Amino acid sequence: MGNSGAISASLGGRYAAALFALANENKKVASVESDLSKLRSALSESAELKSLTTNPVLSRQDAQTAIAAVAKSMKLDALTANTLGVLAQNRRLDQIKAVAEAFASLAAQERGEVTADVTTAHPLTPAQNKNLAQQLKLRVGSDVAINAKVDPAILGGMTVQIGSQMIDNSIKTRLNSLATAMKG
Repeated sequence: MGNSGAISASLGGRYAAALFALANENKKVASVESDLSKLRSALSESAELKSLTTNPVLSRQDAQTAIAAVAKSMKLDALTANTLGVLAQNRRLDQIKAVAEAFASLAAQERGEVTADVTTAHPLTPAQNKNLAQQLKLRVGSDVAINAKVDPAILGGMTVQIGSQMIDNSIKTRLNSLATAMKG
């Protein structure tokens, strides 16, 4: 677990580490990981849910009630629902995304995978995703879980970060390098 120290140093990482320990003990890592993935998707798609997690005026009790209703409607595992309740009680609902990312990283490490943060200008197709995972596996020597992000600002190509290693093959970087070279 080479990255676990960095994970547990962040606030979301501490919650994720505690949740991971409980999920591992109860053999529910896959279930909780799936729940957190659904929550991340819901946060990016639902303005109401995002507002709930970032509203500083909402009382602790109201936040707990609302997040319990969300957990019930999404049919989340009891461990996930309880963690959300703790986050609401501690006024840390804004950490859900960080908890989900750190948990996914811990689960990947447990499976012997490394996580690659891949940024592209356009979404990757499933075939491209699979091919990239295979190529990265050859390079790093273990299974690779891809955390894909889209950033049109890179113009084209991609950037890949695995741990502290960064591969920047974006058009933006190439253009910046060319501009620097032309300045002399």
